[in-house]
Amino acid sequence: MTAEDEFMTGERAGGRATWRSYAARALPIQAALLLAACGGTAEAPVANESTAAPGARQSAAASNVPVTGPKRTVLALGDSLYAGYGLRIGESLPEAIERRLRAGGIDATLVNAGVSGDTSAGGRARLAYTLDRMGRSPDLVLLGLGGNDVLRQIDPAQTRANLDAMLDELERRRIPVVLTGMLAPPNLGPDFAARFNAIFPELAREHDAVLDPFILQGVLGNRRLMLPDGIHPNATGVERIADRVAPLLATRLRVL
Repeated sequence: MTAEDEFMTGERAGGRATWRSYAARALPIQAALLLAACGGTAEAPVANESTAAPGARQSAAASNVPVTGPKRTVLALGDSLYAGYGLRIGESLPEAIERRLRAGGIDATLVNAGVSGDTSAGGRARLAYTLDRMGRSPDLVLLGLGGNDVLRQIDPAQTRANLDAMLDELERRRIPVVLTGMLAPPNLGPDFAARFNAIFPELAREHDAVLDPFILQGVLGNRRLMLPDGIHPNATGVERIADRVAPLLATRLRVL
């Protein structure tokens, strides 16, 4: 069963239908965004403001085993799912992935360029600037945008064009990519869902990117793994996602 099948049918082992949970929680956010667009004030995307967990950085460092091989830098460019929305310092997805890579002997550092509220257009606008500021090009980019495009009901053609342009830029710079995908909730209609859900697998094939089809697979709809908003994973949910995504990065980094 593909990630999309699982998402649409809700046949995740041991859990309720994930799409029903997603749709129910997405609607209030969509309404708020539409209200803002009609004259309210919408918050601009902001970098995540995490609360430092006592000893988080020390415990993370202590868990690392001695690593060997070349030093690798990974740029994680995404939205709140990367930024660590609602989590403490040390609990974001890039940090969880870095711990796993280092535990596996890969001398990797993940640079968290996640911005809460960011869309594919925002990511496209800041990609080149972010890369140029790094000085040395990253060895790999972990790219995950599109969730806020769905909540704002942005035309999937625009989302595709923005992600395509970002992948073109990374190809031009010869930087490989691991792409984390998103799925549209069915309440947006079959046409929107079909067009949006095709974006990530098609672009991954076109640009030879490694793909994780749905970043929230196995987490969305499980209250034990989500924050109270039902949209963002909690620390335990992030660890579950990292368990799945980190091996994709490890495999790609080992062949550089």
